[in-house]
Amino acid sequence: MPGKNMIDEIFGCDVFSRKVMRERLPEDVYKKLIKTIEDGTELKPEIAGIVAEAMKNWAVEHGATHFTHWFQPLTGVTAEKHDSFISGVDDDGQAILKFSGKELIKGEADASSFPSGGLRATFEARGYTAWDCTSPAFLREDAIGVTLCIPTAFCSYTGDALDKKTPLLKSMQAVNDQALRLIRLFGNTTSKRVTAQVGPEQEYFLIDKEKYLKRKDLIYTGRTLFGANPAKGQELDDHYYGPIRERVGAFMDEVNHELWKLGVTATTQHNEAAPAQHELAPIYAECNLAVDHNQIIMETLKKVANRHGLACLLHEKPFAGVNGSGKHNNWSLSTDDGINLMSPGETPHENIQFLLILACMLSAVDKHADLLRMSAANVGNEQRLGGYEAPPAVISVFVGEQLEDVIEQLTSTGEATHSKQGGVFTTGVRNLPDFDKDATDRNRTSPFAFTGNKFEFRMVGSSDSISSANTTLNTIAAEAFRDAADELEKAEDFNLCVHDLIKRLLREHRRIVFNGNGYAKEWEEEAERRGLPNIKSMVDAIPALVTEKSKKLFGEFGVFTERELESRAEVEYDIYSKAINIEAKSMVNIAGKQIIPAVSEYIGAVAGNMNEIRKACPLADVTVQTKLIERCSELLTQMYEAREELIAARKEAKKLTDSKERANAYHSKVVPVMEKLRTPADKLEMIVDKKYWPMPSYGDLMFEV
Repeated sequence: MPGKNMIDEIFGCDVFSRKVMRERLPEDVYKKLIKTIEDGTELKPEIAGIVAEAMKNWAVEHGATHFTHWFQPLTGVTAEKHDSFISGVDDDGQAILKFSGKELIKGEADASSFPSGGLRATFEARGYTAWDCTSPAFLREDAIGVTLCIPTAFCSYTGDALDKKTPLLKSMQAVNDQALRLIRLFGNTTSKRVTAQVGPEQEYFLIDKEKYLKRKDLIYTGRTLFGANPAKGQELDDHYYGPIRERVGAFMDEVNHELWKLGVTATTQHNEAAPAQHELAPIYAECNLAVDHNQIIMETLKKVANRHGLACLLHEKPFAGVNGSGKHNNWSLSTDDGINLMSPGETPHENIQFLLILACMLSAVDKHADLLRMSAANVGNEQRLGGYEAPPAVISVFVGEQLEDVIEQLTSTGEATHSKQGGVFTTGVRNLPDFDKDATDRNRTSPFAFTGNKFEFRMVGSSDSISSANTTLNTIAAEAFRDAADELEKAEDFNLCVHDLIKRLLREHRRIVFNGNGYAKEWEEEAERRGLPNIKSMVDAIPALVTEKSKKLFGEFGVFTERELESRAEVEYDIYSKAINIEAKSMVNIAGKQIIPAVSEYIGAVAGNMNEIRKACPLADVTVQTKLIERCSELLTQMYEAREELIAARKEAKKLTDSKERANAYHSKVVPVMEKLRTPADKLEMIVDKKYWPMPSYGDLMFEV
């Protein structure tokens, strides 16, 4: 059995951490590098050379043969190109291993082969990767060997950001600058930095790998395009938080160890609501590191699942009829000396700095609800949002009873004189302990919920990068803080001005606060009366990127240029069209090559059986066989006709040259026909003998792990 301190022994062992740097770098070099990381000062080339040599020696000692600049292009996943440390051969025929400062801080990738939304033409190939020293290098060991992975930004030759990291880093600068302005006004002269702290929960499904390989829809699209609901789903709630099966437990154990070695603080693990669904969550980390760690988590889940004969599904809605998977993005702001700016304290009505930050956040979310919705938009989320545990498409903010009462006091009377307290929680059982309970309940139907000392943005999809969501959160917060600081810095009477500002912001943006049931039809109607946007589809969300409001927001803080925003809109339209096109093609192929032939074979078998019965007994009743043939034939005809319609709809959408028109055509014309094709197929699955059905059923996939 491993020792009690095993986590301590392995945690971060594959990370070029501060501890490793402190041990291996000259003291003056280490201090300069840390200053660059914490204060953003320029890193001198000679310093980079010393760091590179130490990093190479450490990596080689741990078995590394290659290094790679690890970056996050607009595909939503990571990318890498490997180079070995061999730079030549000496006179004795021995390999010379080198890794220069230039190789550390700069790499080159083909900028036109990744999505760029028109920023780079095919013939304009040069792009650069630039070392992000705020996210530590790490070692990854797999079948290819040990590779030194260096987190980097990715930009074009012309300086345009072609990735998700560069805008994120800029947004972190923006929220730091503006939050510092605010807290200085409240007398804080000691904090040097304010950073967004993020803790993303990761939901996923696990299914048997052999069964996965028999489902072309899962292989090509990540979700089941056909599939009838099994007799049992999640209605008994027996999977949620239930005992973890041995096979899944072995998988989770290895995942934890792999992540701990990479410095990822994986802590929470449990069964989620749907059969075969699970969740993993780390402790909070600085925003940039949390984004990188979440990419590592997704890659590790897939890699380890394969070792255990499993397939990890990160799609937001791999199975119809049960919960989809999200990635709840817990976001807060903290200073470098440990002050959580989102903490209301015991008496929130007296915490003026917190009330101002709360009012600013309500203002930011209300003003940019469309942009926040877009930050969580991807193809898979269309299948998820608004259903089961997922939040609705309407953006609102849950603040809880305590803060809602404080807001009511401030907006109605102009003064807040008290805060509701949680009291003591008692069970009525004498030998169970009593304890202090929270001042408010939680709300799982809210897309943006305040949960004690942070906001939980519940909309983000399980397969998506959390970078876009946090870039947006950081930037809209920065704008709200800036506007508040601009006003307060000019005030003759600060106390009077800050109280008036809080009351005004709360009155103007109170419409965004909703503590009720986000799933209720009445809320959708109420949201419309309040004037809140209800953006249900990805294609309807994309225009938020290129509004004048958005261009002004991101432009003023240097997060995105107008050109970069337009390119991202183009990329999103293109991603949507390509994803739906792949799904439609997959449905056409599966229906034509698998399901229709299988059903035809079944009908033939039933007809043959019926003829044999008649020969053996001319008076035998074959009504059931006749009805089976008639029903299957009817549904088969519906399938065939829908398949032909889907072929035509896909061709019409694909030939459109304007990216926005093409995406809208796929959404409005192709997707409905896909559902039309699926309906008779799922009905046939419930009729046709299982031995004829060409793929594993939902029951096979979700319950046999």
